Amino acid sequence: MSMGLNKPCFLLTVIAGMERFAFKGVASNLVTYLTDVMGMSNSSAAKYVNGWMGFTSMLPLIVATLADSYWDRYSTIFASSVLYAAGLLALTSTAVRWPWIPTNKVHSISSLSWSLYMISLGQGGYNPSLQAFGADQLENEDELPHTNNNDEQSSNKKSLFFQRWYFGVCCGSLLGVSVMSYIQDTVGWGLGFAIPTLSMIVSILMFLCGNRFYMHKQSKATDGKSLEEIVQAIKASVSKMINGVNGLSNNGYTKVELELQEKPLCSQDIDHESGFGESQEQCVPPLEAARIVLRLLPVWIMLLMFAVIFQQPVTFFTKQGMTMKRNIGSKFKIPPAALQSAITVSIIILMPWYDMFFIPLIRNITRNEKGISVMQRMGIGMFLSVIAMIIAAITERRRLEIGRNMKVSSEDVPFSIFWLLPQYILLGISDIFTVVGMQEFFYSEVPVRMRTMGIALYTSVFGVGSFLSAFLISVIEYLTSSRGKQDSWFSDDMTKARLDKYYWFLALSSSISLLAFVTFCRYFRDRT
Repeated sequence: MSMGLNKPCFLLTVIAGMERFAFKGVASNLVTYLTDVMGMSNSSAAKYVNGWMGFTSMLPLIVATLADSYWDRYSTIFASSVLYAAGLLALTSTAVRWPWIPTNKVHSISSLSWSLYMISLGQGGYNPSLQAFGADQLENEDELPHTNNNDEQSSNKKSLFFQRWYFGVCCGSLLGVSVMSYIQDTVGWGLGFAIPTLSMIVSILMFLCGNRFYMHKQSKATDGKSLEEIVQAIKASVSKMINGVNGLSNNGYTKVELELQEKPLCSQDIDHESGFGESQEQCVPPLEAARIVLRLLPVWIMLLMFAVIFQQPVTFFTKQGMTMKRNIGSKFKIPPAALQSAITVSIIILMPWYDMFFIPLIRNITRNEKGISVMQRMGIGMFLSVIAMIIAAITERRRLEIGRNMKVSSEDVPFSIFWLLPQYILLGISDIFTVVGMQEFFYSEVPVRMRTMGIALYTSVFGVGSFLSAFLISVIEYLTSSRGKQDSWFSDDMTKARLDKYYWFLALSSSISLLAFVTFCRYFRDRT
């Protein structure tokens, strides 16, 4: 059996890359739009972006539950993509009209928010369903009887899919960050938002044109009562704990609880020839589904600080770059947000090296066919993110010293923006390990019927991480600001800001999470 990806997987990977181009074309430079056009302060803009990113990443948890229980993935992808494109159109309209129509600041922020959160609603169903739908396309090639060799081959193909998928979205992200930030800073925000909108519309048309290649799984889920059954099961469990001392006399209750546990999240009418183990994993009792999610919760929590670090390139790294020397020649200035492309460039260049050199080398040491386990892969990425924050803190400290010694304004520090590259590149390398590992981990550790939920759990790490980042900014700003003065760690005057201390704080917090993760891995047994 060939280890290459089939046509549907390849097409869906291209579509995912186009979606990332559209999203990164908006999100990567949004903090600049908020400060330069909307007039927000640095901390307010960072918190706004973190809040929006958090909501965007958390929403798939809700939509994925509905998609797994009631909708099929194809319909979810199409409906969500239309809403997504409508949000981008509204955002473009806001940016085009803003310079010509005088409006108050509150109305401008409100219009912007409506557009951005419409994009969030669309992406909430789009991303997890598209990736799960892409992974589903592998199943039509795995119809042989299940042997250990076939299971290993299927696992390797699944790992290949997630790596190629991440490679594809990184290519889209690279174009979105580098090209669109330059257009937005030099040409205008109207065109800068219109191009991502066009990209999303084209991706929808490509998705529809590829319909004849897709494998459509039949929906087996659902008499429309699964969510109600979950609520009833949870109530029964709570009641059992409260009345545990009277358990011997509650025979009627015990019978009800057992009946609830036996009710699956799908119809009992299962096609036993569906392949890929679905006949064994398709039906998931409500309480068992809750246990599966709770089992993954410790890993989910320990990845949150990595997600907080993940937010820095689109917020404070970009603000750092705005104060540094950005000239190439006499006319061209590097857009600060364009340095985010260093993350995706390092991923695109180094990911093939991961397969060709790193895995064969480690395989000889560990005697593991994959080289390293998924948990080990995530741990290595977390460690690299800590190193990236240490380097970021040292670089920011040097920027402050140069600015204060030469007594220049906060936007004219004679310190090249290229000194920020090491922290960007290290975060890119850490993504190769942690983000790809997270996708495979949360997809593989849940049954077939819950795989959209599994991918939503992965994206929700970054959602909660965004909210946590905004919360930390608020708390630290309150604790470090003096009465009546703007000299907190996040001061608008970058000669007074102390982002270096914030980066040290993130490095320390992430180190603690990494130690907890390593300890937990000794006792966790995965399903793959």
